[in-house]
Amino acid sequence: MHLTLEFGGGLDLLCQSVKIHEVDVPLMSETGKMKMRDLLAWVRTNLIKERPEMFMKGDSVRPGVLVLVNDCDWELSGGLDMELEEKDAVVFISTLHGG
Repeated sequence: MHLTLEFGGGLDLLCQSVKIHEVDVPLMSETGKMKMRDLLAWVRTNLIKERPEMFMKGDSVRPGVLVLVNDCDWELSGGLDMELEEKDAVVFISTLHGG
């Protein structure tokens, strides 16, 4: 499945300072569908190069990480169980900042 992933608010530093990734993610279920939980596992394994604990806690993103799918908050669309579609744009933004 072809997706556009964007990391902002400092999360790009976990991906070798690359903000936008055009990726082809293999479908992980036999249903031919991909859920957000599948994408997060793939991102942790394939894109996060350092300090994955700054991006994820358990099987979800850490508190303070805003997730938008096609400019819509993922929690309004099912959270971890949201089904992704071909060419979706997923944005991860850290809302936590040092002071």
